[in-house]
Amino acid sequence: MTFVKTKIELSKLKDGDFLEVLLSEGEPLENVPRTAREQGYRVVDILPVADATYKVVIKKETYL
Repeated sequence: MTFVKTKIELSKLKDGDFLEVLLSEGEPLENVPRTAREQGYRVVDILPVADATYKVVIKKETYL
């Protein structure tokens, strides 16, 4: 379910835009970055922000 919500927000991005997502450790932190990469987005950074919470920065890029 976490990636479904993230995917909705990613679909609103224009080329070159960034999306920051807060994720909990475990399955969300493993699956969201992996699935974003598989769908052609670039995971720019994964940063710890609080106990067991991470900020994932995703960029939409079009490759020619």
